[in-house]
Amino acid sequence: MFYKSMQNSFVLVVALIFSSAALAAQNSAFQISSPDGRLAVEFHLNAAGTPRYSIQLDGHPALQESRLGLVRDDVDFSRDLHLRSASKIDHVRDHYEILTAKRRVDDYHANRQVFHLQTTSGASMDLLFQVSDDGVAFRYYFPETNSAIHHLTEEVTSYHFLAGTKAWLQPMSVAKSGWSQVNPCYEEFYQKDISVGTPSTFGAGWVYPALFRSGDTWLLVTEGSLPRNYCATRLRSESPDGEYSVGFPDPREKIGDGPVNPQSELPWLTPWRIIAVGTLKTLMESTLGTDLADKPAPSSVPLPQPGKASWSWPLLGDGSANYATQKQFIDYAADMGWRYCLIDAWWDKQIGYDKVKELVDYARGKNVKILLWYNSGGDWNAAPQTPRDKMLTHASRIAEFDKLKAMGVAGLKIDFFGGDGQSVIDYYLDILHDAAPYGFAMNFHGATLPRGWQRTYPSLMTMEAVRGLEYMTFEQTNADAEPTHATTLPFARNMFDPMDFTPMALDRINDRVQRRTTSAFELALSVVFMSGIQHYAEIPAGMAKAPKYVRGFLRGVPSVWDDTKFLDGFPGKFVVLARKGDGRWYVAGINGESTPKALTLNLKELHASATGTLIADGGGGNLSFRQEMVHLPRNREFAITLPPRGGFVMAFDQN
Repeated sequence: MFYKSMQNSFVLVVALIFSSAALAAQNSAFQISSPDGRLAVEFHLNAAGTPRYSIQLDGHPALQESRLGLVRDDVDFSRDLHLRSASKIDHVRDHYEILTAKRRVDDYHANRQVFHLQTTSGASMDLLFQVSDDGVAFRYYFPETNSAIHHLTEEVTSYHFLAGTKAWLQPMSVAKSGWSQVNPCYEEFYQKDISVGTPSTFGAGWVYPALFRSGDTWLLVTEGSLPRNYCATRLRSESPDGEYSVGFPDPREKIGDGPVNPQSELPWLTPWRIIAVGTLKTLMESTLGTDLADKPAPSSVPLPQPGKASWSWPLLGDGSANYATQKQFIDYAADMGWRYCLIDAWWDKQIGYDKVKELVDYARGKNVKILLWYNSGGDWNAAPQTPRDKMLTHASRIAEFDKLKAMGVAGLKIDFFGGDGQSVIDYYLDILHDAAPYGFAMNFHGATLPRGWQRTYPSLMTMEAVRGLEYMTFEQTNADAEPTHATTLPFARNMFDPMDFTPMALDRINDRVQRRTTSAFELALSVVFMSGIQHYAEIPAGMAKAPKYVRGFLRGVPSVWDDTKFLDGFPGKFVVLARKGDGRWYVAGINGESTPKALTLNLKELHASATGTLIADGGGGNLSFRQEMVHLPRNREFAITLPPRGGFVMAFDQN
């Protein structure tokens, strides 16, 4: 009896030891550090089995403890979880080339750890973390196999910022609002330097990318690798105590009876949640948005090439979609050495397919390619512009693509999409999938954020998702806001993804609206803004007034950037970037404020020639420029004063 009692006691002690060990593991905090050791994310389950994470930079808090988890229609994966196991930390590396981003060749290095979580009912969810020197990324994975369709009712993910953090955020517009019910299309002005916790302007949330500053630390929140089986998300409108939560789209953001919230069979992998962290320079030179994007599928079809485009619509309007004007703009593109000419809305009515074919043939003889505009169609917008409804079904798309390919058309601009619901995301991807075998250059307008799609689908040259120059032509208040707006976009919307702002009105806008920027400011946007196809707003008559050296500069600006360096700036105030392409460094700066900006730029890291060319404001009104040679001293510092709302460009040969 004594022996048996001792044996039972031993078993109980062992059980308690193992139970305590399991409990300790359950409550342990795991830390995954970046390759350089400066950035770290900490993950743990609290006493209620709720997953939590926080971020530190150089040992100091960068993001407070924040929530993790998903709520599925059948299981709640946000609480009562236990940790089944954790993988060892692995090093992840990716090397790739991309033609529509801030750097052509990129290397991604990160440390990765996977946490295998389980509910009390035995359902599984994995949480994947990857930490690179420039940020933290995580996503969820349901590893089980099940052909039944599962639905997510909520994503619990949050970002809890430190007290005193400031934000640069674009409010999400209300679905089915605006002209012809085309919203949301990511075309609002950013709220600048606001306190975290400020409710969004329209109550519909905040769009990505979302920029934050906590002391000297900057953070940018976005998402990437958005697949067919998920909706695009946003940050919810309310952020109590500076804690922003992921929100699903408005129920009206859908196609027909298609899904809005995520639904899928199992297994199921969600998009990446991306948080770039570091100095402003770290963020501005980061490529996390494409580093974490899905790789493109192998293809034997020649890919379209980035380029510049002439475009009549922004300054000349709907009536310019006529044969004679488009022939003039083809000549204009040819004279400037630009690859493309875009023919915008109503071309099917005002020119017709047969005459467009003549324009395509004429352009081919000038070494120019033609792009055509389309209305996405459907009941999600009431915009009357045609061609309309040609993209709606696979059959109608293929019929139109066959026709366009036979005509020799090089690409499409498709406008007026229906929001961020999963069925709308499927529509984008269906179009890209169907267009890929034709080699068309693709551009989406009235659209969501690309979220790295330009890597997954290399034919995607650019997307709008911005309050672009067209708004400056509509009314004076938009033109008044352009200087601060343009100096915000490189730090947010254009951080990772190509942006079809359609920049550069060098001469004038129109009789209703006065431009508030200088001509050199507008010229600098050709370098400051990144887009696979850069559609220039300036028309032939305005370009003809520009000095010969300005036209020469615009003929030579590269369409593919080999590298990008952040030299100076602050969101909404000013920005100076250096981009390398075709063996030269192009340095461009814009001042968004109403007072002069004296800068001393250190160009040593460019490893460029000490001699270059500067084009800056001449001080004499519209189309007033000055050009001069620049000779840098040994320390490679360059001093320049930008006039109010002014700008400059410089070019140096690479050493």
